[in-house]
Amino acid sequence: MKRKRNAFSVFKESKVAVAGSILIIAVVLLAIFAPWIAPHNPVEQSFLNRFSDPETGHLFGTDGYGRDILSRVIWGSRTSLTVGILSVFFSGIIGVSLGIIAGYRGGKLENIIMRLADAFLSLPSLLMGLIIIVALGSGLSKVVIAISVALTPRFIRLAHGPTLTLKEIGYVEAARASGGSATRIMLRHILPNIIGPIAVMATLWVATAIRIEASLSFLGLGTQPPDSSWGLMLKSGVNNIIISPWLAVFPGIAIMLAVMAFNMVGDGLRDALDPKLQG
Repeated sequence: MKRKRNAFSVFKESKVAVAGSILIIAVVLLAIFAPWIAPHNPVEQSFLNRFSDPETGHLFGTDGYGRDILSRVIWGSRTSLTVGILSVFFSGIIGVSLGIIAGYRGGKLENIIMRLADAFLSLPSLLMGLIIIVALGSGLSKVVIAISVALTPRFIRLAHGPTLTLKEIGYVEAARASGGSATRIMLRHILPNIIGPIAVMATLWVATAIRIEASLSFLGLGTQPPDSSWGLMLKSGVNNIIISPWLAVFPGIAIMLAVMAFNMVGDGLRDALDPKLQG
């Protein structure tokens, strides 16, 4: 009889997932230890070194203010990870809660929640984030709020469908018949059974949040100077791409690697949590 493998065994057998995990760990370590890893102060200006080519003293070159690009890329990882993780965390907590409540309670409450979610989902996440950030104003905390609101309807949809099925299953009906409260049933019997798909999509949506933050910063509505942000650096690089192409190349590569890493891990989690691949 073939031995059933656990989710971790399936995950670690995926070279793509392991490579993505290594990339994420590397980015996290860069963000945590940025003050010690960055070779220069990311906001320190030197007009004598404006638009310096990549060289030993400045491995990635310098920008129009003489700031070290490598240091700004390292510090920019903090912004991207902070926005990506916090926005998905907040939207996940709110969206999953509303989705489970809507599916379990049903009735008018379900109609109200799901119609609002449909209205928000009718707009692309970037456009929704853009509308919210214009209303709230620029800044890192405002970006987190904007992206959280934009992603919340996705989590509502993700949690709502399985809840409709699970609430009719025997053990949930038994818990209800034995006098279990609705809150207890939702937390102990429904949430644990849908946490797998939620974890997979949350990982993928961290990548989405990083892209949205970079896009908003590129448009001048996200992180504001002199703070470091990959999107802000990309905007500066595009403006000077003829004379200093490295200004856009290095932050662009950083965005690509971070987004790719979270997508790779998300794909690995999806396979690891698939019962067909475990058995």
